[in-house]
This record gives sequence, C-alpha cells and structure tokens, in this order.
Amino acid sequence: MSVAPMMDWTDRHCRHLHRLLSRHALLYTEMVTTGALLHGDVPRHLRFGEAEHPVALQLGGSEPADLAHSARLGAQWGYDEINLNCGCPSERVQRGAFGACLMNEPRLVADCVKAMVDVVDMPVTVKHRIGIDQTEDYGFVRDFVGTVADAGCRVFIVHARNAWLKGLSPKENREIPPLRYEVAARLKSDFPQLTIAINGSLQTDAAVLEQLALVDGVMVGREAYHNPWWLTRWDELFFGAKPGTLTREQVEEEMVAYMEREAAAHGTHWYAVARHMLGLRNGLPGARRWRQVWSDHRLKHLPAREVMALARIRPA
Repeated sequence: MSVAPMMDWTDRHCRHLHRLLSRHALLYTEMVTTGALLHGDVPRHLRFGEAEHPVALQLGGSEPADLAHSARLGAQWGYDEINLNCGCPSERVQRGAFGACLMNEPRLVADCVKAMVDVVDMPVTVKHRIGIDQTEDYGFVRDFVGTVADAGCRVFIVHARNAWLKGLSPKENREIPPLRYEVAARLKSDFPQLTIAINGSLQTDAAVLEQLALVDGVMVGREAYHNPWWLTRWDELFFGAKPGTLTREQVEEEMVAYMEREAAAHGTHWYAVARHMLGLRNGLPGARRWRQVWSDHRLKHLPAREVMALARIRPA
C-alpha cells in the first residue's frame, strides 16, 4: 500500500501526517524535476523527516545523465526508492518532454532507468499510464513495460487510465479516460517476475482487496488525502500489523507539536502544515466548523496551540 505522489499536496508536512496514521504505507514525494535539483534549492526539495520512512522520491525528467545525478542526490539524502514519472499528462510537463509523453519513447525510458540503476543501490521504479490518447492497445503498454524491465526496473505502478495529451486538463485526465483495471492484472500475468501495483480511483477496503488478489500492490491518491483517517486501517488490513491506538485528537496534538518544531527549526508557519489535515475529521459531527477554524487566515497570527483550542470549542 502506498500514497501516490501528488503535486502541491504530498510535501513533507503531508507525509508526516500520513506516517502518524500508518506505520507501514510507502509514502511518495511530489514530483521533483531534475531541473529543480540541478539548478535550484536542493535542501528545499529533498529535506524530509526520519519518521517518514519508507519514503520514495519521484523524479520528473528525460535526460539520463540528469536523472542519474538526481537519483544520486536522492540516495545521499536517504530516500528508500527512486521513482520515474511516466504518467503526468500536464502540458507544462509535456513541454519539458517528460511525464506521460515518455511512454511513446520506451527506449529512452529504458536508458533513463539504466542510468539511475547504475548509480544507486535502491529500487528504481516507474509510474506510468496504460496508454496514450484514445488508443486502447494492450500491446503498447506491454511492450513499454517489457522494454523498461530489461533495463533493470522491477516495480511498475500502473495508473489504469490512458493519458490524453491534448484536450484534457490534469484533473480531467484523472476522471474522463475510462478505468481499465484489467490491464494491470494482465501485465502481472504476462510479467509474473515483476512487481505490479495499481493506481486509479480506489476508495474502499473492498476495492483494494479485490485488486490485491490480482496484483502486488495498490497506490491510493486523492482519497487518502481527503479522507486520511482511512490510513489508520491499512496496517491491520493490508500489512497484518496490530491496529493503531491513536485518536484523532491525539493526531491533531502530534501535528501541533510538529508545527511548533517546524516553526523553530525552519520558520515554517503552521498554516502551511494545517492545510494537509483538514480532512482528518471528515464525517464526524462538528467537522465543518473544525475545518473552518484551522483554515481561517484571520487566525494566522495566533500560535498553533491556540488555534487547536479554538477548533475544539463546541458551539453552545
């Protein structure tokens, strides 16, 4: 089980929350481009807390040498896995000639994977779609996986939709192209030696268990973000561990303590952390008011602990 890399969402503050809720789920960074690591602030992009392990670094890029350099940085910073993004369909990513459009160049992806495998001693994995635009050809994704596997990739995370490179926004690309879960199962049948995980609108225990009977892993994206309390069941259901004992109130207190540490160490405002936990009380009485307090910009001048106290006041 893993939480998907999601731009603007799965930063280190979000991952800290998710790790409180599940001890075993694999967590992913947002996609970090090779350009950001070659020319930008490396600590800002790669810093993470030791408590986040296991945590994977997702890279975006298409130049083997640049990806090798970035993978080496990821290894030096202590990540547990390097993942190559071959699934993002945004026009900005396409202009950089990486993301989903890389599926049209499996030999290049293979060269990228080999360049990273050669310089790091950790898994190098690929997250990809099942096709490009509206052509539903199983042979396309089968040959892509086979070519990239020959370069040393042993783990493929399959977003079970095509990526339409023209005419759809990234949001629409997560909703309009039809889901075809059977493609991931077929890949597992054709490549039994590989680890195949599936991604794409899986939102319930039953849906996850159904897929785990067919493939090796499940990656959950927006449902994990919007309803993070679901993660508290994962360790028991999917990893065979004892159930966690934390309450939502204890998680909130842990997050406030984290906010205080972040403010002291890095000058991070609590508001940047709190936005990731707004779904923590989804479905409970008073959740709407609690969420409104934690997202009220007029309270930004208050310490996080005082905001928590305000959020817990029950209306008369």
